[in-house]
Amino acid sequence: MARTGRKKPGLRVLVWLGVILAALTAVLAGGTIAGQASWAPKLALDLEGGTQMILAPKVEGGSDINEQQLNQAVAIIRQRVDGSGVSEAEISTQSGRNVVVSLPGTPSAETRNLIQASADMNFRPVLLNGDGAAVPPESRAPEDQLPKPTAEPANSSDTNWITPEIYKQFEALDCNSAAAEKSERSDPAKPLVTCEPATDKSPAIKYILGPVEVKGSNIVTSSFQLQQGAQGAVTNEWAVNIQFDAEGTAKFKEVTERLNQFYVAAGGQSGTDPKSQFAIVLDDQVISAPRSLAVITDGRPQITGGFTEKTAKALSDQLKFGALPISFDIQSEQQISATLGGEQLRMGLLAGLIGLLLVVVYSLFQYRALGFVTIASLVVAGALTYLAIAILGWTENYRLSLAGVAGIIVAIGQTADSFIVYFERIRDELREGRGLVSAVENGWKRAKRTVLASKAVNLLAALVLYFVAVGNVRGFAFTLGLTAIADLIVVFMFTHPTLQLLARTRFFGEGHKFSGLDPERLGAVPLYRGAGRIRTPEDRPVAVRSKNSGAAAEAERRMTIAERRLAEKQEQLAGSSKTSAKENK
Repeated sequence: MARTGRKKPGLRVLVWLGVILAALTAVLAGGTIAGQASWAPKLALDLEGGTQMILAPKVEGGSDINEQQLNQAVAIIRQRVDGSGVSEAEISTQSGRNVVVSLPGTPSAETRNLIQASADMNFRPVLLNGDGAAVPPESRAPEDQLPKPTAEPANSSDTNWITPEIYKQFEALDCNSAAAEKSERSDPAKPLVTCEPATDKSPAIKYILGPVEVKGSNIVTSSFQLQQGAQGAVTNEWAVNIQFDAEGTAKFKEVTERLNQFYVAAGGQSGTDPKSQFAIVLDDQVISAPRSLAVITDGRPQITGGFTEKTAKALSDQLKFGALPISFDIQSEQQISATLGGEQLRMGLLAGLIGLLLVVVYSLFQYRALGFVTIASLVVAGALTYLAIAILGWTENYRLSLAGVAGIIVAIGQTADSFIVYFERIRDELREGRGLVSAVENGWKRAKRTVLASKAVNLLAALVLYFVAVGNVRGFAFTLGLTAIADLIVVFMFTHPTLQLLARTRFFGEGHKFSGLDPERLGAVPLYRGAGRIRTPEDRPVAVRSKNSGAAAEAERRMTIAERRLAEKQEQLAGSSKTSAKENK
């Protein structure tokens, strides 16, 4: 029995596309049911409105801020906002003095705190730690039992820094209550009593810290990643990496040499001696207090211990964007309305619908029934893009601006262009006399190279525009790149498989005059007439030949040199066959 092979090529690919669409829909539905996502995409500041904060930057020492420092302040805020995942924010200067930050929607407490965070970041050694709750007055140490310095402190880790006043402040501090606003910064040359706020996994902790030893300005950068084990294998534990400059490297080496001695003296037991810890302090509040388990000589320490991806990213962002020489005070905060509003959004959507309608009319006029493949492909591409934008709004806080809508509108024409390239390749193959099944496969081999090159250019342009531009232009670039990826998925997983299936139908396979693949209209030479039935142009009526002479000339003009030589050889063979037939007669 002969093997039949695949009866319906392309069907499996269409099934996989359906699985992808169903999976994306299920993810978004799950987020919506959980109350964390929405079926509607998040809108940016220009379409939804949001919160406006006016920040007054301050330079250390109380000196006036100059233009260069103000521009640096804008860059700092933009880094912090972008690093927190908020998109389409507007950041500008006001009156040459203040920084105006406009965020879409209502920013989270983490985002607001990150924007407000001053540049007062430093590293202090831990002298003493304890439970975050305040010690009841009746349980506090009496005067004669308070720690008293016996000598001048030899270094920042010396407990002689703990005076009776410092210890009383430590006992009275309640880290479980809201911290009061501090009008002045702590003295970096003196000890500090402060808190590490409670998290989902750990309660609040209070500390007595020694003087500052390494400044946050010595941090070059920070990052977060999955920790590697002793054999180099990646574990499931998250870690935060810090890189110091030359000055910070030398100071940090000196600090870790001392702290590591406390760790070794305690037998390498975690939690035995708090003096083996160093606290990372931002705005006089501890954000992390890791223990020094080794001497760091290269200025590249790694912080580990119970991080999730979210907490590791938050600490990395604080280290990266907090180590800056300018602090910010919020002068005012208010809700603002949409800068453009719903009318502009409706006009943008109307422009998109008009463009889509024109593409549909052109496709149906030019390609007849084949145009419905274009329409269906655009619908699938639209569904993919919509689901992607909605899911990114939930997971990455992406917001759709009017510029982003413009990117989607522009992409309609670019997406339709991919289908037109493919269809014209198929028509070229039909003009050369191939059957539709063969024309689809050969046309695809030629068209996909063109489509891939075109989309590569689109993606490159979108990437360059995204990383070079700021503000709304980045939204345009993002949607332009996203739709280019969706276009590739649709062309490879929907348009081509669909044509593979349609090529085996009677309506398209026999070249119905409304199929868009009518051989008479295309001027196909020789004409295909279904499976295995071929007739040459001389067999057609004179009126038909005259009508299609222009199409045949166009088909001949499109032929490459190799194709012309092949056609000439075929004509010579056909001529010799006719001569032999006459001689036999």
